[in-house]
Amino acid sequence: MENGEETRKIQFTGKSSYIVSLPKQWIMELGLKQGDQIRMVRKGSSTLELYPPKFESRTQKIEDAVIEINEEEEASSIVRKLISLYFLGYKTINVKPKNGRLSGHQRNAVKEAVKRMLMGSEIIADSSVGITVQVLVNLLELTVDGAFKRMIHLAKSMSNDALLAVKENNLELAQEVINTDDEVDRFGFYIIRQLKIAIQNEHMLKEMGFRNARNCLGYRLVVKNIERTGDHAAFIAKDLLEFKKPVKKEILQKLQDMNEFCLSVLDDACLALFKEDYNQAERTITKTDEVVKFEKKVRDASKLLKDDEEIYRVRRMTENIRRIAEYASDIAEIVLNMNVEKALKK
Repeated sequence: MENGEETRKIQFTGKSSYIVSLPKQWIMELGLKQGDQIRMVRKGSSTLELYPPKFESRTQKIEDAVIEINEEEEASSIVRKLISLYFLGYKTINVKPKNGRLSGHQRNAVKEAVKRMLMGSEIIADSSVGITVQVLVNLLELTVDGAFKRMIHLAKSMSNDALLAVKENNLELAQEVINTDDEVDRFGFYIIRQLKIAIQNEHMLKEMGFRNARNCLGYRLVVKNIERTGDHAAFIAKDLLEFKKPVKKEILQKLQDMNEFCLSVLDDACLALFKEDYNQAERTITKTDEVVKFEKKVRDASKLLKDDEEIYRVRRMTENIRRIAEYASDIAEIVLNMNVEKALKK
């Protein structure tokens, strides 16, 4: 039962009963024994699902969670707990005060976190004695791949827009880039939640398109790298808001060329991930080494700068852009690890 699928014969016993034997390995892994009851659910005309008792208790347990808040508890601590329970797959999260009431500051923190961070979540009850958050999104409406592709698109747009904002000295666009970082994180949180559910439920694992639970760990690491790509674009935007002036045109062009190259490498790494292409991942890692050529062009163009502040800004922007290539290389290595067995069999 390595791939979760095998064929068994239907047998006839007695006068009217048809039976199919259950795999011994499955029985042993779940700790079942003779006399235990199995729940059977008919799905459509041709599918029958089997659920052991332990599966029922686990799914019931994952429905609801309660966070009890102290009067002096900081908003950041409440938000961290909320995000953790969202990751764990709870469908309803109740935030309640241990004593007395929730403060206005605490209530606002919960509402802002739901709005900005927890995709598919809505507040269905809100008062000083508690807030109820419900996750309404259907697990299969937005696939992991679909969410991941949107996340990549947003992170790349952030990087391009951050440099465009610097070029035009556009503070409004810079602020939009920073705000978009929240959207990237929302997709990241959603994907992590899905991966957690997939690991706990073999049926969902297959529905989401994963070969095995180990690949979920690979996706988790990839998501972190995309989140960081968005973070570095936000750093460039924050730099503009801090200094409120553009970088010299000839240097900015070199930075844009470097950014374009790094994003192309990121595209290659993600394409290798979606195609499960070991060789593509190898080529991507080799390609990332070329980023040093673009760095050198930026350094050469910066040698004529006299202003220490501008020298510092260019160095920091170069570092933020270079990190994109590093994350692309990390993603490509993850793809290698996820597909090395398949490549060796070929």
